[in-house]
Amino acid sequence: MKDKNVVEVNYHQTGKSTNTNELGMREMQARVYQHRNSQYLLVKAPPASGKSRALMFVALDKLANQGIKKVIVAVPERSIGRSFKNTELVKYGFYEDWKVDPQYDLTLPGGDESKVQKLVDFLNSPEGRILICTHATLRFAYEKVADDHAFDNTMVAIDEFHHVSSNDSSVLGTALKNIMHNSSAHIMAMTGSYFRGDSEPILSPEDEQLFDKVTYTYYEQLDGYQYLKSFGIDYKFYQGSYLDALPDAIDTTKKTIIHIPSINSSESTKDKYNEVDAIFDAIGNLVDRDDKTGIYTIKSKQTGKLLKVADLVNEDGREKVQAFLRDDIDNGKVRGLRGPDDLDMIIALNMAKEGFDWPWAEQALTIGYRHSLTEIVQIIGRVTRDSSNKTHAQFTNMIEQPDAKDDAVQYAVNQILKAITASLLMEQVLAPEIHLKRKNHKSDTHSGDADILIKGLKEPTTKRTQSIIENDLPDLKAAILQDQDVKNGIAANVDAEVMNKELIPKVIMTRYPDLSNDEVDQVSQYVVADTVLRHAKVDSSVDQEGNTNEFLKMADKFINVNDLDINLIQSINPFQRAYDVMSQNIDSNTLRIIERSIDAKKYDFSDEELMQLFMNAKVFVEKTGRRPDKNSNNEEEVRMAYALAKLSDMRARRNENR
Repeated sequence: MKDKNVVEVNYHQTGKSTNTNELGMREMQARVYQHRNSQYLLVKAPPASGKSRALMFVALDKLANQGIKKVIVAVPERSIGRSFKNTELVKYGFYEDWKVDPQYDLTLPGGDESKVQKLVDFLNSPEGRILICTHATLRFAYEKVADDHAFDNTMVAIDEFHHVSSNDSSVLGTALKNIMHNSSAHIMAMTGSYFRGDSEPILSPEDEQLFDKVTYTYYEQLDGYQYLKSFGIDYKFYQGSYLDALPDAIDTTKKTIIHIPSINSSESTKDKYNEVDAIFDAIGNLVDRDDKTGIYTIKSKQTGKLLKVADLVNEDGREKVQAFLRDDIDNGKVRGLRGPDDLDMIIALNMAKEGFDWPWAEQALTIGYRHSLTEIVQIIGRVTRDSSNKTHAQFTNMIEQPDAKDDAVQYAVNQILKAITASLLMEQVLAPEIHLKRKNHKSDTHSGDADILIKGLKEPTTKRTQSIIENDLPDLKAAILQDQDVKNGIAANVDAEVMNKELIPKVIMTRYPDLSNDEVDQVSQYVVADTVLRHAKVDSSVDQEGNTNEFLKMADKFINVNDLDINLIQSINPFQRAYDVMSQNIDSNTLRIIERSIDAKKYDFSDEELMQLFMNAKVFVEKTGRRPDKNSNNEEEVRMAYALAKLSDMRARRNENR
């Protein structure tokens, strides 16, 4: 299984994202600090960009200079509370250190009931400045608070904001809404996800508009590293059990996190312990297990090297392993995870996404599709830390390939499409920012910066569309690629016109029902153009006069960057690559079955209609010498084509059941 990356992004090692200014702030933190006076602040930044410290800088300024008396920091789980422990800031240039009174660190061990009461008391007491708690503690405490004014002059900071949902039974989303509207509280929300995920939006569009947004892109983070040069996403398709394909997928020369499938997924064998044993066998021969750390030593079959492997799947001894990963064994008496030589592999089920840091990880090998885009971002974030031991980071996803005779072909294909489209979304996030502008004059030329001029591009005519285009495109693209009709369209390789003029606008209208037809068209143009251009490959040539001309390869077309036209761009299916990846890795017989299955569901024909259309199709073939084409402009010919597909599907299913 040779690497054949669907996505490959290269970086310039500028060091900008890791260097600090005179206040001890990295680039992202300084950008957030510029907005420290905002009452409502939403920060989107990748893992390891320094969000925790960015919050500290803002919170301390609010306490010192903005009339805020108390700060509450809520994290999704107790382990993440460690990110907000006492931190020295003064020695790096800031005016105050971050200090948390242990009695107000509610992520430490202790009873949940007493923690809830302590948070309520904290709000009502003149004592205490900073409190750390879980999302759960905050929501239960909120239910005990009689008046939202209890949050007056308080900053509420929500870390890992993507864990919260407005329709969540946790009511935290509702609590935030009420606190915003009924108190003078300041709210800061932080997330490492660029997507709302697969649930309801956290805030209503109206409330979200009240937030100042600070976005630090994945590209900015990775391009500003010192060591990392490139990042790739690869897919390995297998049939049967993933355990049989695993030996070819594992590269024991790379420091790897292996994410086994959820026990409820189709890829799982339903015996997670046996799966871990099989992975051990695929790696090599077991030599030893350290009683103090729980870490296994395995001799690699590939290289003969002794590898140190952490098992986070088995409950027995897992706390030891977690303590090792946190370098917290016997209060530092036993050496934990401190350098690249201390660990080679982690095997995980639902862990290893948040709560610890292993910057030396080079590859995430993930079996099965992850249904949450947020989870994929978190997994990728584990291997995109900057470290001197690596120049390349890799996300490899093992996906089950359907058998042509398999009854669950459609399900398997959906999983493949979801996985591939997720990689296309990640490519959007990982690519450099571009800014699309309308080309008004023939003499306007590409300036060489991030601005791309497009002839005929509609300019946003309202603040609403302007805001969507500036802030919501990643979320919107996620919604588009999660739409079933769009996925079917990709699988069936529909024409660009169908994708760009029908399927994509339909999703936009569903997501933003308040938009007019013209506004939908404006947003749709930007979505399509942004997607196509981010996937485009850049090439350049020098003419006889020494002028450099830049060309973009879009699909199979080479276009001078100064000749871009919205009609040309909309003639390209922005998701063609997803179909190409699938067709390159799935045999033609299976592809035909996929297309047949999709076409068969296009129309709901009665038996009488099917018979009549079949007879009409026979006459059509006799007259024209060809079969009806589903892409025809003639509606009757289209109906005949789909009727034949339906009959073909029925015939195939009958034969399979014999």
